[in-house]
Amino acid sequence: MLHLHQSIVLSGHRVTHFVLPRGATAVIDTAVRFSMERSGCCKEKLFASHSTRTSSSQSLACLASSEGLEPSTRLKDDLPAHGLSEKIVGVLGGGQLGRMLCQAASEMAIKVIVLDPLESCPASAIAYNHVVGSFDDSATVEEFAKRCEILTVEIEHVDAATLEKLEQHGVDCQPKASTIRIIQDKYLQKVHFSRHGVPLPEFMQIDDLEGAERAGDLFGYPLMVKSKRLAYDGRGNAVAKTAEELSSAVAALGGFERGLYVEKWAPFMKELAVIVARGRDNSVLCYPVVETIHKENICHIVKAHASIPWKIRKQATDIAYKAVCSLEGAGVFAVELFLTRDGQVLLNEVAPRPHNSGHHTIEACYTSQFEQHLRAVIGLPLGDPSMKTPAAIMYNILGEEEGEQGFRLAHRLIGRALSIKGAAIHWYDKPEMRKQRKMGHITIVGSSMGTVEAQLNALLSEEGRDCQSAVQLRVGIIMGSDSDLPVMKDAARILDAFDVPYEVRIVSAHRTPDVMFRYASSAQERGIQVIIAGAGGAAHLPGMVASLTPLPVIGVPVRASVLDGLDSLLSIVQMPRGVPVATVAVNNATNAGLLAVRMLGVGDPDLLVRMSQYQEDTKEDVLTKAEKLQREGWESYLNP
Repeated sequence: MLHLHQSIVLSGHRVTHFVLPRGATAVIDTAVRFSMERSGCCKEKLFASHSTRTSSSQSLACLASSEGLEPSTRLKDDLPAHGLSEKIVGVLGGGQLGRMLCQAASEMAIKVIVLDPLESCPASAIAYNHVVGSFDDSATVEEFAKRCEILTVEIEHVDAATLEKLEQHGVDCQPKASTIRIIQDKYLQKVHFSRHGVPLPEFMQIDDLEGAERAGDLFGYPLMVKSKRLAYDGRGNAVAKTAEELSSAVAALGGFERGLYVEKWAPFMKELAVIVARGRDNSVLCYPVVETIHKENICHIVKAHASIPWKIRKQATDIAYKAVCSLEGAGVFAVELFLTRDGQVLLNEVAPRPHNSGHHTIEACYTSQFEQHLRAVIGLPLGDPSMKTPAAIMYNILGEEEGEQGFRLAHRLIGRALSIKGAAIHWYDKPEMRKQRKMGHITIVGSSMGTVEAQLNALLSEEGRDCQSAVQLRVGIIMGSDSDLPVMKDAARILDAFDVPYEVRIVSAHRTPDVMFRYASSAQERGIQVIIAGAGGAAHLPGMVASLTPLPVIGVPVRASVLDGLDSLLSIVQMPRGVPVATVAVNNATNAGLLAVRMLGVGDPDLLVRMSQYQEDTKEDVLTKAEKLQREGWESYLNP
């Protein structure tokens, strides 16, 4: 019998969930009546009772609600779509990725229906329609495909042969079945990318222990042993540190009959990822490179941008672009990479769908990976993938304990996150808590990686200290000696007037060069955006700092006991090409503070408005003085 869940209303449309067991039958009649029954677990279920029996394939086309709809493909033909597309998107899988796809779809009024075997899957409460059934069962997928114009995936472990069959019958699968077939077999994936010139760790198939030992002799140890299929989130990987450990590694993966291959160990210093979007017109856009940090082989933290040299960013992006261009179909792809200690970038694997390494894009980018995937598969223009915030960090909420204790720990963390400026919380609403299960994530955006890392560290600290108490510094005021402070204090007073957070430090280029090096090298990561450096005499500090940081440096020539500060001014303005230092008049730290505010104002509308008001106040001050002089005469003006 066809099992129908109670309907819910979303955006004015009725959403019906139903379970279609394999081989199930349903009865159909023009008159539909409903009765409430209680299952063994005391959950209310809504059943439809009809008089004519039909097969499971026919029952998939039946959509019943309290209005007594006739069995039909109402979703396609009768219900008007008012969004950016009339097409209904079917998604194989209803996990957290499907949930976030549905959230993005709702903002554009795009109808998304999901196929997932769990009645309470994360996407079920948000999807336009949820069909309860197996996404790796051929018959169920074929019937599900009749309900949508476009078929896509949120998990690659589906039946590729079924997708190929559907494509032959005209079903629009995105990405293409050929891509799914390549990606879901990690060994075929390696072979494919190797043939297309994508840099990879060395690999080879193994069919028996003798073959594994030959691979160990060839590649050395440690040796990475991997399952060809159904490997994700750390599953399907085992490390053999010596030849003696090969047997246990193979056994841990289910034996050679499971289908195994090995990879030469990649001595990586960082794991990187690039989300790549490919449109139906073969247009390709790449998101900024991120760094991923794993915990027990599961993605734990994502940092955007990755703190790597520009050349490495370009290399990673180029590899990701090349890999995706070798595949067929539209959608979002996640390209995971290794950055080795000798500076190589090697492809690890590709996912043909939105990915954990792209969750930060919801808050941090102009177009999230989920909106982008919908744009791509439907055929809409791809959106801007660039970041709209200087830095973002994503933290996966993984199950720490089983059951209710795990929920309590997670909710305690969420409670602290609610007080963090720039934090967004995503809870996947999974009904069961298990250790290391992905239950949600938190994204924190801010002005620098140092800022968001400090907030995350405070969030995760056992004390749970107030994350709002830390002030984010924006300007660093440095000087070579405390004798410069009477001049440099004027810059601090200006920054105080504009409520710009700053720090004041003594950093000598000559007496403490190591301190100067550390300060200049770390300033950007700590969130500093402008450095004001005061120096007298030889005045090396501004130039040396400018050579160590990409941040703008404003040099303040300080008048010394000889040469009246002219030597300091000339030293600052005569920096060699490629090491620019802005400067102001001798002892004019006031203008240095004002210039710093104007620089910050380029990306801070509030500061620009306040600077305009400062100029207006200065103007009014001059006009007031001029009026007083004209009214009272110069003698009274000078002798009030």
